[in-house]
Amino acid sequence: MNVLAILVPVTLILGGAGLCAFLWSLRNNQYEDPEGDANRILSDRFDDHPKR
Repeated sequence: MNVLAILVPVTLILGGAGLCAFLWSLRNNQYEDPEGDANRILSDRFDDHPKR
């Protein structure tokens, strides 16, 4: 039972840190590029094969 006194706060802290990181990424528009993916998939500049 003593180990739960350590693991529960550590879990809550790590979960809170993950939630804060996710909210930070939402506020800084990290997921806002709807046209970029559509343009990249049709472009020849972004090829899967490296240049020789």
